[in-house]
Amino acid sequence: MDKQAVREAVWDAFDEGDQARFPFPPHDRIPNFAGADAAAERLAETEAWDSAATLKANPDAPQLPVRRAALRAGKTVYVAQPRLRDPDPFLRLDPSEIPPDEIDDATTVSGISEYGTPTAPADVAHVDLIVAGSVGVTTDGARIGKGEGYSDLEWAVLRELDAVDADTAVATTVHELSVLDGPESALDADVDLPDPDAHDVPLDLVVTPVRTVRTDTSYARPDGVDWDALDAEKLSEIPVLAERAPEKG
Repeated sequence: MDKQAVREAVWDAFDEGDQARFPFPPHDRIPNFAGADAAAERLAETEAWDSAATLKANPDAPQLPVRRAALRAGKTVYVAQPRLRDPDPFLRLDPSEIPPDEIDDATTVSGISEYGTPTAPADVAHVDLIVAGSVGVTTDGARIGKGEGYSDLEWAVLRELDAVDADTAVATTVHELSVLDGPESALDADVDLPDPDAHDVPLDLVVTPVRTVRTDTSYARPDGVDWDALDAEKLSEIPVLAERAPEKG
């Protein structure tokens, strides 16, 4: 079973059940889910969260409670701009600059653009914790996103600059439907799951509304951008990659 087939199975399971939450339909996105608040609360009980001063979080709806909890806890939050299309592709949400009664607004998709400070990769502080959105995950740390690859590219760019490293924890908050080898998996138990690709960033923590899984993953983290995997069109669309790409020939 390839990654796209896994995605479709998970999206269909959300669509057919009562676990999906706005926005609808769950297809072609990081699916929002019932219990996203509880998963965020569970993540906030981990050592990785407690020790993190700086997070990078995805902008999707299911991680909205994570972004809000981080700012309320005094943590700086970086969120990537869509498709890394801006020369300063990260938006910094600084809790010292956002009044407490405006945190709810500042952490929505539109609010991030309004309150966030555009930041070049070289100016991103060391990231202690990454919270990624996921379509499917496994308890040994494999992650499948929605298929565009930007979350992994964000890691790769920041890894080139040592803004993320071996000390950076990587977590996700998901519904149990998305835990592909779990008891409520959207997939049949006998399905062969795809292996991660070399550019995929493995997870240290999988957090659902009902449990926290420390994956002890054996999958290797990418040590930078896989330039050979990027064609000229992709490079031209992402300024921070275009300006750093090695000469070919």
